[in-house]
Amino acid sequence: QVQLVESGGGLVQAGGSLRLSCAASGSTFGMNAIGWHRQAAGQQRELVAIISSGPMPNYADSVKGRFTISRDNAKNTVYLQMNSLKPEDTAVYYCYVNKYNRNYWGQGTQVTVSS
Repeated sequence: QVQLVESGGGLVQAGGSLRLSCAASGSTFGMNAIGWHRQAAGQQRELVAIISSGPMPNYADSVKGRFTISRDNAKNTVYLQMNSLKPEDTAVYYCYVNKYNRNYWGQGTQVTVSS
């Protein structure tokens, strides 16, 4: 079983920055992918950024060039650096891990961007 704990969400003005963190229990053994999804009010959950078996991470077009995903394998932690935030980035952000071909989700952290 994998437990994911997110932190770093909050309220920020448009143009500002936030850094989200997600700490995962256990080791990196069997880990196929780790990343972030988000869900705005009344909207479907969507992929934001993910690191998988490929050499480069994948980003949603809406955040490309503004968000950066990174990880620290020794700490089992993934980060999402969010710059140039826009009101449309307002959502609950969820950490995601696929390990041994099973999906795991964090509880979510609220990000609110004001105009």
